[in-house]
Amino acid sequence: MKLLNWLALLLAWALGTAAAHAAPQFEDSMAQRTLACTGCHGKEGRAGPDGYYPRIAGKPAGYLYNQLLNFRDGRRHYGLMARLLDPLSDTYLLEIAQHFASLDLPYPTPSSPAAAASLLKRGESLARQGDAAREIPACVQCHGDALTGVAPNTPGLLGLSRDYLNSQLGAWRTGQRRAHAPDCMARIARQLSPEDLAAVGAWLSAQPLPRDTRAVASLPRPPAISCGSAMLPAGRQQP
Repeated sequence: MKLLNWLALLLAWALGTAAAHAAPQFEDSMAQRTLACTGCHGKEGRAGPDGYYPRIAGKPAGYLYNQLLNFRDGRRHYGLMARLLDPLSDTYLLEIAQHFASLDLPYPTPSSPAAAASLLKRGESLARQGDAAREIPACVQCHGDALTGVAPNTPGLLGLSRDYLNSQLGAWRTGQRRAHAPDCMARIARQLSPEDLAAVGAWLSAQPLPRDTRAVASLPRPPAISCGSAMLPAGRQQP
């Protein structure tokens, strides 16, 4: 009897161990299918811990769709993204973009700026007023007064790390990052000096998030500059 009890306990332990190590249940949901994205971009797309994998949760669907196309088609250069997206259709990329755009998740508190007051003041001036003498529009003229973006194609600029902002502005300035014509950000970045880029990145990365972090539906005034975007797959509505 003791032997039978021992064997029963051993069998129960073995079954429990096997269940604990079983593969996760297949849900066939977009959240599960995009785990390859969140492995770098953080849980639910909240941003990677190193600052170079930006937040994608809650960004406008049109913007995310354009960036997925840009990585797949060579306008943006990152080998891991290109290999991941290369076999995917335009329609499926749009579905991925719409999934992450639908997530309304809290942002972390931005870190205190480790920058001189004069640099932050220059960054704020460029972001809010631009520089008319050099034909540089203010960030708020296209990204919204609260800098949370404009649906469907213009992203928010808050909640991004200083390193990420600097790297992307630099990539546009040198042609390492491109977009559909007219490539408005490339034109603006080339008008900015390296000091200007550092100033804008420092100021934006230090700004607190407003209560409502969602992109606004429209701008109160026409955009300061025309920007290109990709055509949607046939038969699909504007995200």
